[in-house]
Amino acid sequence: MTNAVGLVSKEVPLNLALAVIFDTERKKILITKRKVPAHITERVWCFPGGKIDYDDELEKLLEEKIREKLGLRVASLGSIFAETHSRDSGRLFSVYYLCEYIEGNEKLNEEFVEVKWVSHEEIEEHFGSDLHPALKEYLLELK
Repeated sequence: MTNAVGLVSKEVPLNLALAVIFDTERKKILITKRKVPAHITERVWCFPGGKIDYDDELEKLLEEKIREKLGLRVASLGSIFAETHSRDSGRLFSVYYLCEYIEGNEKLNEEFVEVKWVSHEEIEEHFGSDLHPALKEYLLELK
């Protein structure tokens, strides 16, 4: 049996909720370019979102973060993927949500230098091999 005290004292991972925002009319996915590479994954291009706590209402919080950070109104359609990263710089747990673009014009906040709507085929150009194969396959299936 695992020692519960040992589990509690371990380093707690950074938890993120990330939005895969899909515009059903244009058939495009929104991605953002960070000013500074992500602390743990070192990614520059990313899906927008933010830190979460265990007591958050994740989908509601994610919709609010997207409105605050990017000026867009989206509706979460539910979680589609989760992944973990563990590096010397820390641990990360990310939950991805498919979000439908409702309305709004993209704006940049202090985190991002660029916001871009891309096709399914362009995703790999921006993420390269850093995008998990299962998530990549899911994104290629979006129509």
